[in-house]
Amino acid sequence: MAGFGFAAVAATLMVTLRMWQGWLDLKRAELDRRAPPQGEERVEIAELRARVKQLEAIAACVDL
Repeated sequence: MAGFGFAAVAATLMVTLRMWQGWLDLKRAELDRRAPPQGEERVEIAELRARVKQLEAIAACVDL
């Protein structure tokens, strides 16, 4: 009985690991397909970086 339980847990873990690896592969493929940022997206990223810098300064109690 204990052997069956161990085998069931081992099989479940193997299937879960296989699913996790498949999900990671899918996300890697999505990232590879994504085009580099263009015009407006670059401006938006620059604005977000500036906001993060301001928030970091506020967290560090520093005035810009």
